[in-house]
Amino acid sequence: MIHQYIERRSNTIQTESLVFDRCILTLYSSIREKAPWLYTLLLSSRTSSFMGFLNYDARFMTVFQDTHRLMARLGIDPDEIYGDLHQYNTYRKAFERKICYWQCRPMSEEASCVVSPADARALPGSFKTGQPLFIKDKFFDYDELIGIDRPKWKKAFREGDFIICRLTPDKYHYNHVPVSGTVVDIYEINGRYHSCNPGAVVKSVTPYSKNRRIVTVIDTDVENGTGIGLVAMVEIVAMMIGRIVQCYSGIRYESPQTLQKGTQLIKGQPKSLFRPGSSTTVLIFQHNRIQFSQDLLANAERTNVQSRFTSGFQKPLVETEITVRQTIGEAI
Repeated sequence: MIHQYIERRSNTIQTESLVFDRCILTLYSSIREKAPWLYTLLLSSRTSSFMGFLNYDARFMTVFQDTHRLMARLGIDPDEIYGDLHQYNTYRKAFERKICYWQCRPMSEEASCVVSPADARALPGSFKTGQPLFIKDKFFDYDELIGIDRPKWKKAFREGDFIICRLTPDKYHYNHVPVSGTVVDIYEINGRYHSCNPGAVVKSVTPYSKNRRIVTVIDTDVENGTGIGLVAMVEIVAMMIGRIVQCYSGIRYESPQTLQKGTQLIKGQPKSLFRPGSSTTVLIFQHNRIQFSQDLLANAERTNVQSRFTSGFQKPLVETEITVRQTIGEAI
């Protein structure tokens, strides 16, 4: 079955080319049923790192002399590249590229807006029962996602809203800050390396809350903040993603720093880097603090799009392709 989404700028239906689709679906069906020990092994940290090495390093050790040809093969616009184009002469370097986001990914100057953390395919949702966007125990388990041992944050975000931002392997893999505010907590939760292929997500049980992830809680009700309450930014690894590197920069990509409690964040600036592969970022907002953009809400409920989430979960769930720093909602 194909998987489709809506391209935001043109409002057209697009069909996703899923990497290793047949292999991944086999892993989540026959292998999981007939060889559970192998299924568990393939989702481990060691195996995921080894697969990432084979896919992004071992088979791509060749240095490309013609970087324009490499960019064309990967569907990357060379005019977006930050720095010397010729330094991106291997597949890994190309996937971990920096871009002139201040030029090619413009951002609204509206102080109350929330922006996309990544070039991704996004799906809004709600934890509150009775809401059209209510999605329970499909993509993740709420308590697991935030952390079983984090009662303060589980209480703060209960009945709130969220948006899932799924990055595909070809995307720019830096995460940017979606809001301005102060880091009040940051912690890592260990876990597996489930694929974020839509077919695998449907066949798994709440995979996003089973994977290794980093949770950053940002207080935006501060001076020069976005004024949207607490926001949890959950960065989730996936198959072949070995690490999430925290590298916040207040100016372009200069002087990257790791985050800690008290760090002041500026909306739209680079926060972290996913190593190559597919990965996911989930933004969680407190109850009744955000109004998602109307086009994202309308697209999510479209019935004329062949989404694997729609067929798998038996309700319209359609992603919209967005770019980093685009507006995805506003503070209420």
